[in-house]
Amino acid sequence: MRVFHELTRRSGIHGAPHPVRRSPYDKAALVAKHVSGVATRNPFFGRYDALVVPHPRKPSGVEIYTDELRAALGPSALILDSGINGIPLTGSKNLDFFTSAAGAVHQRQLDDHGIATALHKLTGVSVPVGALLAREVPKHLRLRALYRALLRRHRIKTVYVVVAYFHQHIVGAARDLGIRVVELQHGAISPFHLGYSYPGRPVVADQPDELWCFGSYWTNVADLPAGMKTAVVGAPFLPTAGPKDPGRVVFLSQGTIGAELLHVAESVAKEHPSLEVLYRLHPSERASDYTIPASVQLSTDGSTLDLLASATYQVGVSTTALFEGMALGCRTAVANLPGHEYLEPAIAQGHALLMTRPKQLTSAPLCIEPATYYAPSNLLRLTADQPQ
Repeated sequence: MRVFHELTRRSGIHGAPHPVRRSPYDKAALVAKHVSGVATRNPFFGRYDALVVPHPRKPSGVEIYTDELRAALGPSALILDSGINGIPLTGSKNLDFFTSAAGAVHQRQLDDHGIATALHKLTGVSVPVGALLAREVPKHLRLRALYRALLRRHRIKTVYVVVAYFHQHIVGAARDLGIRVVELQHGAISPFHLGYSYPGRPVVADQPDELWCFGSYWTNVADLPAGMKTAVVGAPFLPTAGPKDPGRVVFLSQGTIGAELLHVAESVAKEHPSLEVLYRLHPSERASDYTIPASVQLSTDGSTLDLLASATYQVGVSTTALFEGMALGCRTAVANLPGHEYLEPAIAQGHALLMTRPKQLTSAPLCIEPATYYAPSNLLRLTADQPQ
């Protein structure tokens, strides 16, 4: 995934997916927090049966993907929530000091066995694969050993993790010890997502045993690694669709294609002057990233899901919020920008429209099978049927 993000960024296809921006003061405060956390958030204290690793993104302070799971597990679960790229959940523990220190000392370069040369020959883009390996491999091995010690200390039976492909040291440590690993879906899965798509289903190291998905659509949309099972856990975090504003259009931005999508929003506003065109920023974006035209309104406040519950139309490229909007009764148009391929299956089934001209917006369809993407919650049965 790191090589992929570098490749698409350096090629100019995408921008940074989730940019993290810190001032020197922010960096110093983060170091101080890491040091104090060794004593105040040390996860080696206490006794637990399960480990939960939530998502760092928490709109309005709520981590929606593990909220119901954490409530079901109660005090038997150790909540390990990093404060490096977000605010950790109340009562959670972390190993942030060691996470940062693990990558501090490393070689400048490792032999990449010709990967960078082959990639450049194929794409014309230079990616510093050897430097990435030099930083990430030692960090992975050090953290993997640390997490093995943590899992042994508590005799953890199940690890529940969000975004497993960025926590492979935790997944790998659990697999070393024969501990079951369950990943909870956090976003769109497709054949183009390098965190999940392995054509032909080969054996892949350090992968979860199970992937719990929002709906049945996600269980077979990509070739998962060999042996990985799927289950439908549902989506209890979706609100109920409210009264629809017939003139409201919500554009769903992403850092990778934000500037281009804003141009599409402006074109739609000119083509349909009677519509209210809202440009909704991704949580990782800032208003200062964009110059918003007069015909478009910037949207940053409140819940994106609540906003979609009131909108008639939604437009985006590959964001998970498009699928959420389908389940909330929005007519869905997919902008013809890099990444729209993520929505090809939904477009083929008539659940969304590939919009090549702004005039097409009002022809965007409703999804008639929203439970395919977001089913009612099944978590209590899943956790009851299997050992914690």
